[in-house]
Amino acid sequence: QAQLVESGGGLVQPGGSLRLSCAASGTIGSIYTMGWYRQAPGKERELVAVIGRSDTTNYADSVKGRFTVSKDNAENAVYLQMNSLKPEDTAVYYCYLLHGRLGFRYDVWGPGTQVTVSS
Repeated sequence: QAQLVESGGGLVQPGGSLRLSCAASGTIGSIYTMGWYRQAPGKERELVAVIGRSDTTNYADSVKGRFTVSKDNAENAVYLQMNSLKPEDTAVYYCYLLHGRLGFRYDVWGPGTQVTVSS
């Protein structure tokens, strides 16, 4: 059983910054993708930023230029540096892991951490 633990969420003023961290533990195969999704009230969960085995990244258009995703392979950790935060960034942020072995693939989600951007 693989699991994810997140940290770094909280309340921040518009224009401020937060850094989210996520570490994977447990039974993990080859890691293909790690990253972050978010879900605001009344909205669908959306991709924020993910990073693959080749260190390629994919960002939501709404966060490009403001957010940066990175990872530490040795620690099975992924990070999200969020700058120039806007009220519309307010959401529950979920860490995501795609891993697998023997041709099987598994999705793992963290419990989520609240990010609130407000004055």
